[in-house]
Amino acid sequence: MIKHIVCFRLKDNSEAECLKTKEILLSMKGNVPMLRGIEVGTDFLHSERSYDVVLQVVLDNAEDLDAYQNDPYHCSVVKTHMHSVSESSIAIDYVIE
Repeated sequence: MIKHIVCFRLKDNSEAECLKTKEILLSMKGNVPMLRGIEVGTDFLHSERSYDVVLQVVLDNAEDLDAYQNDPYHCSVVKTHMHSVSESSIAIDYVIE
């Protein structure tokens, strides 16, 4: 199993924008078939080093991670939104043991 985690810093980190972004990320559930699990959270601390939104997805293997990155729904809806609202992001992908 693979865990894919991305943290996003939004241009506008208002509560409304964070919640809208959370809902768009969660909309992948049922629309991106290779996902085995999805979790999205929003930051409440708002420290200087905080990111605003975190996405965690679980996939079966590296091939599914590649397929996820190119999935039509993920690309057209989610990536389009995230590129328009994100100031920066960081990611990590690792094998769940």
